[in-house]
Amino acid sequence: MSVLGSLGTQLPALLGVLIGTAGTMLATGLNERTRWRRSQTVRWDERRLDAYVELTKAVKEIHAVATQMLGEHRPGARRPALDHHEGVARLAEADVRHTLAWESVLLLGDEATVRAAAEWRHAVRDIESAARDLPRPPTDVPGMVHRADLGRDRFYRAARESLGVRGGSVEQVRHLLPKPGRPEPAALASRGPRDRDPGQPADSHDQPRPSA
Repeated sequence: MSVLGSLGTQLPALLGVLIGTAGTMLATGLNERTRWRRSQTVRWDERRLDAYVELTKAVKEIHAVATQMLGEHRPGARRPALDHHEGVARLAEADVRHTLAWESVLLLGDEATVRAAAEWRHAVRDIESAARDLPRPPTDVPGMVHRADLGRDRFYRAARESLGVRGGSVEQVRHLLPKPGRPEPAALASRGPRDRDPGQPADSHDQPRPSA
């Protein structure tokens, strides 16, 4: 009876130790799992950022080369038109980098960012096609550049949301709008409302373009 009484007295303490140990092990396991998930999230966000940056550089290079090739057809162009043969060669090199970067975005990007990236690259493809078709005169060069600028802003907005980047809007199109009292290019003025971004007036490329 004394042994049973002793066990009965110690049993609550033993149960408390067992419960405490089990709770500690469970909490440790949950903390480790949470830490692992957090590290994986950071890791993939870093890879996703790299993919977005590489695509941005490739598309911007195609945009810059193609628009310089079209310099004679762009009002207010600040640099002389790029030689057609040199431009085509540079576009071919940029297209290779673009293709590789695009595959990384398809692998790592979320649906909204991939969709915005596709819209941007298609808009830039229109400019590239016009540049490759020279000396055949292009049509609506200011309109094509404006649509590419809008596509870039949409891609940046989607990419920032995908990565959880805060700090408000970084859209650049509004900085390219014509000054009050200055007429917009006829190519943009003739476009219907469906061709423009809601709430965005037409763009003018008679002004210097900020770098992005």
